[in-house]
Amino acid sequence: MADLAPAASPSVVIARASAQRGESRLWIIARNAFPFLVVALAWEVTAHLGVFPRKLFPPLEEVAAAFVRLTVLDTLIRLIVGFALAAIAGVAIGFAMGRSRRAEDVLLPLVSIGAPIPGLAYAPLFLLWFGLGNFSAVLLVAFVSAFPIVFNTWTGVKAVKEIWLRSAQAMGADRQRMLRHVIMPGALPYVFTGLRLGLAQAWRILVGVEMLAAVPWGLGWMIFGAREFLNTDVMLAGVAVIGVIGLALEKLVFQKLERYTVVRWGMMA
Repeated sequence: MADLAPAASPSVVIARASAQRGESRLWIIARNAFPFLVVALAWEVTAHLGVFPRKLFPPLEEVAAAFVRLTVLDTLIRLIVGFALAAIAGVAIGFAMGRSRRAEDVLLPLVSIGAPIPGLAYAPLFLLWFGLGNFSAVLLVAFVSAFPIVFNTWTGVKAVKEIWLRSAQAMGADRQRMLRHVIMPGALPYVFTGLRLGLAQAWRILVGVEMLAAVPWGLGWMIFGAREFLNTDVMLAGVAVIGVIGLALEKLVFQKLERYTVVRWGMMA
């Protein structure tokens, strides 16, 4: 259950540690880029030496060209819609479980049983029930990624100290004010952790279900289809796109959202 506790992202931790050591921003960038440069150099040398067939181990310039040709719009739309459904349902269910003992008794056993099951294990059922296409893919993404959101939201609501609630009641706070000024700020670090874990789940299951030919287009579909024609450059470019999008979502969405929330509620990250 270690992933239930709120934690800063690795990039934030590294940045804070570097700032404490007084390192310049340029040095931090160079240090973080060094492992990638070493891997790229080793890849390029291996490709040009002909250790493997060029069709199976293309040089980086061919991978970059395939990278440019790839389109990710369909995959991103499925991800956004599925994750939005998971976020709304997961936070609502988590809050209900945290505030209602009856809801907790009914829903917690179901969530506890469903969460450990790998997301791809649900794929055949969703494809059978809802057919091939975007609808089943979006529903599967929403279903699988909702579990960590529910767990972390529930944990965050339960973690709010009872003395805070009693103090708010003693000062005349009604239910709406208590939710807005006490429960929500106290649970938000856990909620953000659940959303980050849920997004990672959504991204993985979406690419996997696209590889099962459940959709007519997408990154997973392109990677799996490229295998049939030995288009290794397309496969490698697709894998790179998946990693880049995952990193971009982490950097541009969650870090900025967390910073805004910290300022908004006067919380410490």
